[in-house]
Amino acid sequence: MEYADTILETIGHTPLVKINKLTRDLPCLVLAKYETFNPGNSVKDRMALQMIEDAEQSGLLKPGGTIIEGTSGNTGMGLALAAVVKGYKIVCVINDKQSKEKIDILRAVGSEVHICPTDVAPEDPRSYYSTARRLATEIPNSWYVNQYDNPSNSKAHYLTTGPEIWEQTSGKVTHFVVGVGTGGTISGVGSYLKSKNPDVKVWGVDTYGSVFKKYHETGIFDENEIYPYVTEGIGEDILPKNVNFDIIDGFTKVTDKDAAVYTRRLAREEGMFLGNSAGAAIKGVLQLTEHFTPDDVVVVLFHDHGSRYVGKVYNDDWMREQGFME
Repeated sequence: MEYADTILETIGHTPLVKINKLTRDLPCLVLAKYETFNPGNSVKDRMALQMIEDAEQSGLLKPGGTIIEGTSGNTGMGLALAAVVKGYKIVCVINDKQSKEKIDILRAVGSEVHICPTDVAPEDPRSYYSTARRLATEIPNSWYVNQYDNPSNSKAHYLTTGPEIWEQTSGKVTHFVVGVGTGGTISGVGSYLKSKNPDVKVWGVDTYGSVFKKYHETGIFDENEIYPYVTEGIGEDILPKNVNFDIIDGFTKVTDKDAAVYTRRLAREEGMFLGNSAGAAIKGVLQLTEHFTPDDVVVVLFHDHGSRYVGKVYNDDWMREQGFME
């Protein structure tokens, strides 16, 4: 008989799927690393399990303990699934721009959820960064995950996602494109691919309102780059330690409108029902057309599932309110 002992054993080994219609004018082959096939429907399952297992081995996470994390939803989901299987409690701190579906899903898998305002500085005691750190000092036998600076985040992708992409493309991958938030995926995958072939180009997709692109190009952390945006899961107003700028060849920025519109186009033209950051990622690929040749194999990673955005990107009223459609 063939079966997994727990749901955690089904994490990883996600398929590569060719993009056909949206990329018809590109000279190259574009393949999507389709991470919604993970049990928590996102790429974050990989690093959530890695961070927990490393914390167990180091003694930071003890039996019966409480896991605490600030999350935009997907990391919380991955942590929650592992917590259920391994017998931990979990507290997720999330900001109020995230979709209601994400909050409901976290509660459905047993997470205690604290909601914090988005439009405050990271050091503000009301921010979700500060709130998560505070709760970790107040709750006995707890462990603060800190996915932004936790090296197990990028380690997970160096050990699993990167090797999968290399093997699935038979080493023919020439470009890796992905939205950047904590930086774990781009840094882990990028480091692995460049270790196999230094000529592989690694591109990050950023959003307007985030600091990554300008910092990468100038070395300047410009607070004037920071302002509210609606695209979920990518961009930051901080510089996480997991972002290894040295292995990133460049960034392209995608607008909120384009991210939303292309998310819907993926569903309607490719049959790919995905989250908001997937639209940003595929638009980012299209913006990089000049960098591709007929011999190139471009892999773009799609983070999460469309079910978490039904009330937003897939809702016509919400799209009109944002000015994203007539």
